[in-house]
Amino acid sequence: MTLARRKFDTLVIGAGGGGLRAALQLAQADAKVAVVSKVFPTRSHTVAAQGGINAALANVLPDNWHWHMYDTIKGSDYLGDQDAIEYMCRAASNLVVELEHAGVPFSRLENGNIYQRPFGGQSQDFGGKQAARTCAAADRTGHAILHTLYQQNIRAKTHFFDEYFAIDLIKDEEGVILGALVMSIETGEPLLIEAKTTLLATGGAGQLFRTNTNAHINTGDGLAMALRAGIPLQDMEFFQFHPTGIAGKGMLISEAARGEGGYLTNKNGERFMERYAPNAKDLASRDVVSRAIFIEVQEGRGCGPSGDYVNLNINHLGEEVLNKRLPAICDSIRTFLRVDPAKDPVPIYPTAHYTMGGIPTNRQGQVVVPIEHGEEPIPGLYAVGECACVSVHGANRLGGNSLLDIVVFGRAAGNDIIGYLREHRYHRPINESDVEQAMAHLTRWDRKGDGISVAGLRGELQAIMEKYCGVFRTEEILQQGLEKVLEIEQRLDDVVLYDHSKIFNTARIEAFELENLVDIALATVKSALSRQESRGAHSRVDYPERDDKHWLKHSLFYKQDRRMAYKPVRLKPLTVDTFPPKERVY
Repeated sequence: MTLARRKFDTLVIGAGGGGLRAALQLAQADAKVAVVSKVFPTRSHTVAAQGGINAALANVLPDNWHWHMYDTIKGSDYLGDQDAIEYMCRAASNLVVELEHAGVPFSRLENGNIYQRPFGGQSQDFGGKQAARTCAAADRTGHAILHTLYQQNIRAKTHFFDEYFAIDLIKDEEGVILGALVMSIETGEPLLIEAKTTLLATGGAGQLFRTNTNAHINTGDGLAMALRAGIPLQDMEFFQFHPTGIAGKGMLISEAARGEGGYLTNKNGERFMERYAPNAKDLASRDVVSRAIFIEVQEGRGCGPSGDYVNLNINHLGEEVLNKRLPAICDSIRTFLRVDPAKDPVPIYPTAHYTMGGIPTNRQGQVVVPIEHGEEPIPGLYAVGECACVSVHGANRLGGNSLLDIVVFGRAAGNDIIGYLREHRYHRPINESDVEQAMAHLTRWDRKGDGISVAGLRGELQAIMEKYCGVFRTEEILQQGLEKVLEIEQRLDDVVLYDHSKIFNTARIEAFELENLVDIALATVKSALSRQESRGAHSRVDYPERDDKHWLKHSLFYKQDRRMAYKPVRLKPLTVDTFPPKERVY
């Protein structure tokens, strides 16, 4: 087979907000940019972000970036790197205004300023009264941002490879990343894209869990590509469960519903969050609210015939507010539950939502690996967004910070790549043995006969992750989960796609996605088993306390020998004093 080849200055893998923000920065600087996306770009998962993007604009209540920084560090349960968090919070206001000027149709106050709503874990004056920091376009903020960035990229003449699937990263003899092997989903034809720089922006891995808020495309492809290239994954034990998923189905009901005044009740009609978070109540941090709901159900105070959910009440807000501020959420509730949110309470339960760990990077978006006295960047390789771990989210992400993360570090990566391209003007020779290895991987599923179906094995994996690596964890349960995931890994060799003349290439894509999910599942369970404390979204029943003496550090998982390593949290900000770890209460 003759392998087609294309050359670009930068290859961006993933067309969500992070990838498109970086691509726009590069295209406007006259770089030749290729964006590879396995779906049409405006179907990328950024489109599903509902609630808003955080910035201390102070349009509704007093605010400043120092308070935003404090809340983010506290929300991270002090595992976030404080230099990166300061960088993000200081840049937030300018980036939101920049988005507005690019065409994002934010909701407005009567004076014409951008509307901002309250969100969980956010405060004024370093833990004081509730802040209103989340800039919103009704409840379709991610949709508005993604469409705007895509249109601006079309204007800037970014080159899109729509419905192409990335197989493996390609490097030269010295380990410099020089592009990737990708495959057309329509034809199955491989394409080698050579690039002086490569940016991974492939999103998270919510499809690890059976009940989740994520699209079917969120299978951790970039994370798995990094693992296969010998790069460790950082902090994979920290997976966020959103407290308000539609009960039994998992679809997201945004925190915006509580930000606008919604509240949770158990079967007795009690507003139970007052017991778990006396000050913040229903707007406590997501991990706190998720655990509270789980406990209410476990202790017999759940609602419904089976007592397996709690109620979200937004009916008191009135139809006018619901239609103006939460139109998409109300549509989802009516569609999936046949419930009128203006009249009746909404059944909700925690659902897998966000990958807080990922590919380790610095503030410039460069992928970094540990060395003896610190870390060093991998030349030519960058990562941004949910697949990356800067780390601004630490052990628990605050709502409204994910959209901020992608635009801040998408721009930062774009700027750094521009500098890199100035110094590296010519393409380096690719390691052809690396290309051959990737091509061999491409044909992994080209076998016939009887065997295990992709869908069946994926369903088993998701059920295992939900049962053995959920909201609450113990060593015994995690060990069982690890053994079961290892068994799934062995069974991958028995996956068969049957007669290739009668199937679409999507079947092959689903097999690659399953392989990627298995790698990410191993990283997640092994990291969770190794961390013997409770911190943020990682709740160990057998180690219920946070242990800063032994565990104030980032975890690193390596695929080759399933080895765990650790590196220190960066507690020193850029210009302000360190926020020292203290008890985290809401």
